[in-house]
Amino acid sequence: MDELKTAQPGTARAAAGADPSGHAVDFHQYLRRCLYVFLAVLCAIGLMIFASYLPHYGWAAKVALILAVACVNAFLVAGFLMHLLSEKKLIYTLLGFTAFFFAGLMGLTIYAMHDMPVGTVFH
Repeated sequence: MDELKTAQPGTARAAAGADPSGHAVDFHQYLRRCLYVFLAVLCAIGLMIFASYLPHYGWAAKVALILAVACVNAFLVAGFLMHLLSEKKLIYTLLGFTAFFFAGLMGLTIYAMHDMPVGTVFH
């Protein structure tokens, strides 16, 4: 039973109001920022729906506009709600490797799209 540790009275109070980096956590400010990001995500979704109904633009222009808004939406969600903007260098390195290998796999898939075995017929 000696290996069980209990918090000292002075350290429990200090640990409850601070994050591991030692900065004070203001919950109301954090909640307000999450609310603003949530409203921005809702506006982006509305903008994507509005862009799909634009009458004077072609299909390619609508898709390009919707993809641009979706990229901004993904940045807001990943950056603020998933806290990737405040992460350490290791997280960004892992994300970079993931993006690199994902792009490589997609490139190999597109490169091999018309590589059919001999004797097969493509309809």
